Amino acid sequence: MQRFVRGRRSLLGSAAGATLLVAGVGRQAAASLSPVAGGDHGLSRLRETPEGRPLPEGLTFTDAEGRVTGFEAFRGKGLVVNFWATWCPPCVAEMPALDRLHAMVARDGIEVLALSNDRGGRAQVEPFYQRTGLRHLGIWLDPRGATGRALEVRVLPTTLILDRRGLEVGRLTGEAAWDQPEVVAAIRRLTRIPATAPDATIRS
Repeated sequence: MQRFVRGRRSLLGSAAGATLLVAGVGRQAAASLSPVAGGDHGLSRLRETPEGRPLPEGLTFTDAEGRVTGFEAFRGKGLVVNFWATWCPPCVAEMPALDRLHAMVARDGIEVLALSNDRGGRAQVEPFYQRTGLRHLGIWLDPRGATGRALEVRVLPTTLILDRRGLEVGRLTGEAAWDQPEVVAAIRRLTRIPATAPDATIRS
């Protein structure tokens, strides 16, 4: 990986890389990761936690209207939580695939939450959605990066997969071909566990 470059947007990686973050700074140098190519589609970087990892309590983010919410609001659904920003080239490259993924899995009770790290919030993200033709993803904002830091997100894009109990069962760092059949199948498999025990949901 490339070293951090403090205080500037030095984007050295390819569109299949990831943009490194430093807490309190935000935008840093890029790190080249395994390319999204061939039959892999990024799945080699998917780290599964089949038993499920509880999330910290009190994690919040906002919708496009500025309303504060959290992962508890989606209890009983599978979640694909993507941390991204408009200034991150690999994030931008995979957003259309995430948009298509949302349309493909919504009927299965799976939501794709794209949490933007853009400090400009909706004013920065909404025009990007319009220019890119994103039609299915909602606008979700983590402009201060607090939720990402609490979840140990150090590069963009990073994507967490939460099962229907609200537990982290998978994490992928870098870009992926989210709309490819192999990737969609992995998401459905990881999120199929029903919510059965209330005390198994998000906790510290």
